Amino acid sequence: MNKTVTKIYIAADHRGVGLKLYLIEMLNAVGYNVVNLGTDDVNSPVDFPDVAKTLADAMNGDEKSRGILICGTGAGMQIAANRYRHIRASRCDRPNQARDDRFHDDINVLALAADDIDIEVSFLITREFLESPFDAIERRIRRIKKIS
Repeated sequence: MNKTVTKIYIAADHRGVGLKLYLIEMLNAVGYNVVNLGTDDVNSPVDFPDVAKTLADAMNGDEKSRGILICGTGAGMQIAANRYRHIRASRCDRPNQARDDRFHDDINVLALAADDIDIEVSFLITREFLESPFDAIERRIRRIKKIS
């Protein structure tokens, strides 16, 4: 467990509820402080831009937190989340992708595709996202400042 991550905000649209609830259970089991921002109802459609805004608002000013967004494809959440200046979201399908995106780009939000990902692999991806460091060398910091 990465003790520098103080809180994990997690949210999903109606298509991502099952995966979200699984990840909450698994993350709580290894000791993370997880905040469920909804939705929890597969029968009540919600719009992914609204879900991404809820998570972005929760993370605003909380630099030691991380976020996880889940929708059917993961792409909608990634696009919506990256509209916010303090968010760097990436849709990851493999653990090594999450590790590299943290290392190179200091992503703070993981987007997952509930329709496409194996549930057990999703936890491996999430662990890499949470436990991988950022390589805070000058050129990487410079690039992040340019997109912020």
